Amino acid sequence: MISIAVCDDELLDCVTISAQIRTIMEELGAAFCIEQFQSGGELLKSLGRFDIIFLDILMEGMDGMETARRCRSLAFDKVLVFFSSSRDYVFDAYDVEAFHYLVKPVDEGKLKHVLKRALERQRQTPRDYIVVSRERQTRKLFLDSVRYFEIWGRQIEVHEEHEVFTWYEQIGALERQLKGKGFFRCHKSYLINLGHVEVYNRKEAILDNGERILIARRRYEQFCQEMVEYMRKSGGIL
Repeated sequence: MISIAVCDDELLDCVTISAQIRTIMEELGAAFCIEQFQSGGELLKSLGRFDIIFLDILMEGMDGMETARRCRSLAFDKVLVFFSSSRDYVFDAYDVEAFHYLVKPVDEGKLKHVLKRALERQRQTPRDYIVVSRERQTRKLFLDSVRYFEIWGRQIEVHEEHEVFTWYEQIGALERQLKGKGFFRCHKSYLINLGHVEVYNRKEAILDNGERILIARRRYEQFCQEMVEYMRKSGGIL
């Protein structure tokens, strides 16, 4: 079932576009549910259960663009569609990886086209992730964006492509979660994503962003075996 959120502080607009979406989804024969929100704050509290979000830009308080930024910072990687009475924010939408930008009043033909494409995207293979918790907040960590985990006792520091995030976890539990997912503990302090390794030698692995990660002497042979197996599975070795 596809779960859809519609967020607009104008109640009439929120109800209208929800009705349009409902009609189109029924025509397409897709199983779906729709929830309506009148503020970005309300939407963020329920973010994790949606596959597609339709978001108005011009809202009181937290506007749609800021809501979208917070969605992405919470690792929401699903379909995000803006709709607005103004065309002024079309280029800003690229900054938050918007799927589409619709102008009010929303044309049903264009809306149907967007929904068809969104459904096709949802059928694609989802990104792999693990779920972590910090300060009563739950967050998805998408593994393809993680370069490595650094271990400081019970504190885990994850180095993603654009930020560093810290939470508390036992390293053994994390290793079990990552088993078979392309990660290897090359040093007591590092769990490395093999997909981001460009060059390695007996002392260190050099990642695709130039960072250097230590390889423990006693783990080097197993690291080489894991790299070869990873490349074979990912098509790097025929």
